[in-house]
Amino acid sequence: MPLISMPSSVLSEPTLIERARRGDVDAFSSLVEAHSGRVYRTLRGLSLEPDEAEEVAQEVFVRAWRGLRQFEGRAQLSTWLYRIAYNEAQRRLARRPSSAISPGYAPEEALRDVPDNPQGGPDARALDREFESILAQALRELPHERRVAVVLRDIEGLSTEEAASVVGIRQAAFKSRLHRGRMQLRELLEPYLDLA
Repeated sequence: MPLISMPSSVLSEPTLIERARRGDVDAFSSLVEAHSGRVYRTLRGLSLEPDEAEEVAQEVFVRAWRGLRQFEGRAQLSTWLYRIAYNEAQRRLARRPSSAISPGYAPEEALRDVPDNPQGGPDARALDREFESILAQALRELPHERRVAVVLRDIEGLSTEEAASVVGIRQAAFKSRLHRGRMQLRELLEPYLDLA
């Protein structure tokens, strides 16, 4: 009786990782498909322009393919990919004069995956878009390190431990950046929100 091969799209992530480690390109393509959107949004959050973020995201997955055999699985694959993305973005940003670094983060990209509230109607969706624009502007005003902390923890949803690992700092230092970023963001958003 011949073995039936399951399509990569229905396999669990650990199975896909194991198959990709053995050279299964289809399994790796499924992993790329599952993680590429978040990697791209994170790169945008790390101050890369859209074209640049797309180019760096491709490099992230090239590096991941080359290094997958060394991936030990102690962290989630997404955390490992975020770490590669963070390092690649930092290399790219280091080559620019500081005046050329764009704050560039557009939370609309991250919030695009959030489903519309079906009960809200057109007025609610218009308010959501307006708030996304206000949030985007406020995030652009945060210093880079604080923005990175807020993006990784509050927008991408990494745990504090994962986000600190991605940035390569101790959790206490990450928590400090995150706290300061949140407080500054609160100040920037206060005129638009009833935070009393």
